[in-house]
Amino acid sequence: MSQARIAKKELGDLLVEKGIITAHDLLGAIDILSKEDSKNRRKLPQVLVDELHLDRDKIYGEIANYYAFRTIDLAKEVPTDDNVNFMRQELNNLPVAIKTLALENHVLPFMVDRDRPDRLLVITPDPTKREVYTIARAFSFPKFEICYVRLGQWQELWQRVNIGRSAYADFESDTGKEGVLGEMEEDSDLYEQALEEEINRSGLVELVERIFMDAVRAGASDIHVMPRGEKKTEFHFRVDGRLSLWYTHAETRAEAVSAVVKDRAMNLDRFERNTAQDGFAQFIVDRKTVRFRVSVIPIVGKELKSKFESIVIRVLQEPSFSTRIQDLGFDSYSENSFRKAIEKPYGMIVVTGPTGSGKSTTLFSALKTVMDPSLNVITVEDPVEYFIDGARQVKLNPKLDFDGALRAILRHDPDIVMVGEIRDRITAELAIKLANTGHLTFATLHTNDAVSAIARLYKMGVEPFLIAYTLNIVLAQRLIRKLCDRCKTPATDIEKEALVKLGVSKNDLDKAKISRPVGCANCVKGFRGRLPIHEALYFNKAIRRHVLQADTNIDEEILRNQALKDGMQTLRQSGLNLVLRGITTLEEVAAVTVEDD
Repeated sequence: MSQARIAKKELGDLLVEKGIITAHDLLGAIDILSKEDSKNRRKLPQVLVDELHLDRDKIYGEIANYYAFRTIDLAKEVPTDDNVNFMRQELNNLPVAIKTLALENHVLPFMVDRDRPDRLLVITPDPTKREVYTIARAFSFPKFEICYVRLGQWQELWQRVNIGRSAYADFESDTGKEGVLGEMEEDSDLYEQALEEEINRSGLVELVERIFMDAVRAGASDIHVMPRGEKKTEFHFRVDGRLSLWYTHAETRAEAVSAVVKDRAMNLDRFERNTAQDGFAQFIVDRKTVRFRVSVIPIVGKELKSKFESIVIRVLQEPSFSTRIQDLGFDSYSENSFRKAIEKPYGMIVVTGPTGSGKSTTLFSALKTVMDPSLNVITVEDPVEYFIDGARQVKLNPKLDFDGALRAILRHDPDIVMVGEIRDRITAELAIKLANTGHLTFATLHTNDAVSAIARLYKMGVEPFLIAYTLNIVLAQRLIRKLCDRCKTPATDIEKEALVKLGVSKNDLDKAKISRPVGCANCVKGFRGRLPIHEALYFNKAIRRHVLQADTNIDEEILRNQALKDGMQTLRQSGLNLVLRGITTLEEVAAVTVEDD
């Protein structure tokens, strides 16, 4: 047995012995590794985290301890502004190729060792990578020590260092001077030629590509490109559901910025400025392929001679977090109900909520749970947000609409089908036909809560008996911002009367650990990250009977009362439970839920 295999076995046995993974997990990871090509075979910890979705921090923390790497806890040793400036300077002094390698492998120069001024402490969430040593040797210090830090803490620190934003100045120039460009007609060839020259002089291409990469690394879901004047363009990132200004570019014309963004995407006409357009782009960021959906619409500005365009770019990257159902934040009733619903061989699972409420992630997790090599899994999506290994994913196009795709799927021998949003009667009937003919079908709806989804299907013209015997569960979902664990503090001015009116018992209120936001360098106004709240309407015999008894109208009140009697929590109740645990605030819950009548 080779030394590498001995080390891998010893490491795996150690993780099992420490209770970090199970023996079953270890055997599963080894089985995956045995099927990989020897030249590109991953390490055991990578498989445990990437494929089995086990706790990264526990696994890599134990590995760091096993190999005697120093661990730095950034929650206790918070970097000062001088530290951050030092890190930024050291990184900017690196050759471009090494700096890119450092960001790809999550390596940062942390600080000078207090005990040895000639030694640099280098931090990374995976100190076992060979590339880490190559990067560490490139810094300006004769000696270095590799230290372990948690991935989440590294990402928080990187946002403070903010390599991309500090480097944007490298691309700025004095190209914004008045000249012949402002005097030309917008549609003339001379204008386009002058615009191209301005783009080439300003380094806009590099700047825009850097912003795309920064959005991925900052965990943004969207990039908003907003022209604010003839020579002023703002880039906003949507992080945790909130837009915030990332960078303002005031060196070149807004039309030049729009042209460069459109050039980076497919299916967009750079010279068309009078109509809405949709396209897509794809970049390699930190050795991962990330796709972007680009939407362009013309807008009006104060300078009537300028033709401004608003651009919104959706970042479509696979979740960096665990997508196991038990890690999605379900309460016990919702999780048990959801598992029972998806484990049935047929029927429909409907997830409802507004755009951006995490429906795709929930469906992705459900599919990963029930998928099996013996099953034919087909999805119909527009766009395809996540690539799912083992599934056949159909993308809609002008020649293949939603109805046509669903009709074709009926003849494609599916076992499991995931369809997009049910928008009308035809779509609803086709989806229900799939579920009613022995297929497990996943779909989405846009309704305020779980019960109103039944009324929506009924109003679309679906017969009550089809609704009753086809649906397995309706799951309503919202995303709610979490308080920053680093800076949140116990609340002193608790509105007890308001909480009691909302249904919180005095006993629960006495045990509550309600917190309020503060704000620090690692969060956005006291909040960091989001998690879902759920409302699960499981179709048991009582619910089916009530639906079947519907005559000319679905009585939502009767259905809701029955579901609450069965154990369902409303969205408001689910959110209030998080308030009582100090995870979020009452204001956040009120912002995403409606009053329970």
